[in-house]
Amino acid sequence: MSYHEILNTIIFHRNKILKVTVIGTVLLFLILLFIYPRTYKSSISVMPPESNQEQGSLSSLLSGQDFSSILSGGLSSANSQLYVEMLKSRTAALYVINKYHLKGYYNTDNKYKAAEKLRDHLEIDLTKEGIIKLDVEVSTSILPMITSNSDSIKQFAADLSNSYVEALDKMNREKLSSQAKRARLYIEEQLVKTKNQLDSVENKLAEFQKTNKAISLPEQVNAAIDAAAGLKTEIVKTEVQLGLLQSNLREDNQTLVGLRTKLDQLRGQYNKMAMGSQDYLVAFKDVPELGKELASLLRDVKIQNEVYLLLQQQYYKEKIQENRDIPTIQVLDEAIPAQGKSAPKTVFSTITGGILIFLLMSLIVVLNERKTYWFKSKE
Repeated sequence: MSYHEILNTIIFHRNKILKVTVIGTVLLFLILLFIYPRTYKSSISVMPPESNQEQGSLSSLLSGQDFSSILSGGLSSANSQLYVEMLKSRTAALYVINKYHLKGYYNTDNKYKAAEKLRDHLEIDLTKEGIIKLDVEVSTSILPMITSNSDSIKQFAADLSNSYVEALDKMNREKLSSQAKRARLYIEEQLVKTKNQLDSVENKLAEFQKTNKAISLPEQVNAAIDAAAGLKTEIVKTEVQLGLLQSNLREDNQTLVGLRTKLDQLRGQYNKMAMGSQDYLVAFKDVPELGKELASLLRDVKIQNEVYLLLQQQYYKEKIQENRDIPTIQVLDEAIPAQGKSAPKTVFSTITGGILIFLLMSLIVVLNERKTYWFKSKE
């Protein structure tokens, strides 16, 4: 059949086609309005993590930054994509499942299967500005006007979305606490070692002064002691930072390579002083041997005191970080009950369905007409 014949066939049977189309469209509208389950969702917006370019650098360590932030910058230096992956995780889904006891809601006794079903209804969008928008779809049962309370379903959808961000915050705080605990334990070990070394050099100094009486040192020698002590303190700080980072980064990481280079340079400068280079011993030319020994002991005591104070300060910072319970996620817009359903889109679906019914009926009429025409031609 030609296009002209097809068009004539549709026009000729227009009453039949339109009648079926109208009836089918009305039925579809009634099904969508009264029978088909309704879906609601409420969106929550999360601000991107704050980024700090200075975290993890040697300068930030020397200025007194917490060692836990050195491990990975906390999650505050992470990007929004990491947050998205955490929200998609099974751990986050299980948190929501357990909070609202959703195994029965998803008709399963297995919490992992319930978590999978929940994740299927999770929608996450990441904007170019790094803002995360999240919502969870919640559907009513069949005949929603009779069997479901739309207000409670809307509130439930908002609660699920908000709970997902609670789960993200919980995982984030646990990670920060874990990092702080590792840093605290490491620093605790260094504190014990440093305290033992400090006690040892203080005992040696006391014994020396008791045996040889107090010896006064020139100002130039005192300045050299201060310089050596400051350099040694920087060496210890760098060693502590390396000790923390080595368990978290690859050996070829640029941060580790840079720290090792810096440490080698610091050790080289300190060794020159310790071995008696001109730079260090210029103040000792006219000092007796007892003065040199006293200067060495005073230098060691000063070094151990400064290192111990540094470690003790960081130890208490990590202890506070480990036990604090402060929200780490910034919510831009909290999820609230939806103002309307997200699906089905009754008007749009009805119009689309009506068009499809019209096209389907037209095809059926054309095929029947073609079949009749073929039989008549055979006769």
